[in-house]
Amino acid sequence: MNVTILQFPGTNCEFDTKYAFERLGQDVTILWHEEELVPANTDLVVIPGGFSYGDYLRSGAIARFSPVMKAVRAYADNGGYVLGICNGFQILLESHLLPGAMKRNENLHFISQYHYLKVENSENRFLSECKAGEILNIPIAHAEGNYFIEEDGLKRLYDNGQVLLTYCDKDGNPQNPNGSIDNIAGICNKEKNVFGLMPHPERAMETILGSIDGVRMLEGFIS
Repeated sequence: MNVTILQFPGTNCEFDTKYAFERLGQDVTILWHEEELVPANTDLVVIPGGFSYGDYLRSGAIARFSPVMKAVRAYADNGGYVLGICNGFQILLESHLLPGAMKRNENLHFISQYHYLKVENSENRFLSECKAGEILNIPIAHAEGNYFIEEDGLKRLYDNGQVLLTYCDKDGNPQNPNGSIDNIAGICNKEKNVFGLMPHPERAMETILGSIDGVRMLEGFIS
């Protein structure tokens, strides 16, 4: 599989993400944000975490206007798979490739810690190696991870199986670190080819790091 990882000024997780996919045996290209085309052989576009453009205005608000995002939209509209992690999720929201918006964490602090997630829906490419109801332990690191969507939009997410991950404790009970509506940690689009999540699966690839739960998350794209 050929993975293309975007790079913006301020991105800081592109090499972690590259390492994660190469560890799974995939070919990886890092693509600068000024490029106007996604490489023709791309099987997956990943928008990694970091602080694109220093999070000026708000997270992802400037990156959405980078030339490469027009190409990513065209790629997604043609059925291509896109994964946004943390700041990548924020960019997908700002680009309207996913519904909803991201607000400042409820406690107004940057949060950096491991956190448990419940798999709400595994009937999609991203989480196909996981089971619905399964509990995963994945790091989070964000100041604006408070996902919001209005009531009608939230209903549509559930009706279409677009809510993929929620924050929980080790037993699967709701435990919300940032105020996100309905404890939502990850969603996809209606067509289930564009995915966004705040936690960092690329940081949970080796036991020495505290968890290998990120492996099966990313392996879904490979299987």
